[in-house]
Amino acid sequence: MLRLLKFILLLIIVIGATIGGTMWFMNKSSAPAAQAEAATPAASPAAGAPAPTPVVAAPIFAELDPFTVTIYGETRNRILYTAITLRLGDEHSRKQIQDYMPEVRDRIIKVLSAQELGKIQTPEGRKALTEAVKAELTRPFAPQLPGPQVADVLFTAFVVQ
Repeated sequence: MLRLLKFILLLIIVIGATIGGTMWFMNKSSAPAAQAEAATPAASPAAGAPAPTPVVAAPIFAELDPFTVTIYGETRNRILYTAITLRLGDEHSRKQIQDYMPEVRDRIIKVLSAQELGKIQTPEGRKALTEAVKAELTRPFAPQLPGPQVADVLFTAFVVQ
């Protein structure tokens, strides 16, 4: 029994050493090739090589809590429920939106509640609403601050009831 245990232990050590040696050898042999690739200048697009792809920055979004406002109509009033996500130009704009969230929500509620029912139910009306919210939010929140860079206003929910 002891002999079998020693044999199994020796077998595990040999297998581990083989795997470790293979990994060490593979890493060592691939390192000079990687260094040589990094040292060679990139081929020009005219030489037939594909142009390097530009690095695209990750989008910066600020998701707002949903809004529920009353839209006053000629015959009867309706309720507008909408969820909005802002696409911002930079991290400073996201921080500014978060810092001034009560004023952001107030401005959006004022724009939403001033809408006419017939207009916001059309694609053109929603586009105009997007532009109105964007214009309202790009205004500075304080005299010494520039306004946030709002690239787009995205409606993630839009229900008129």
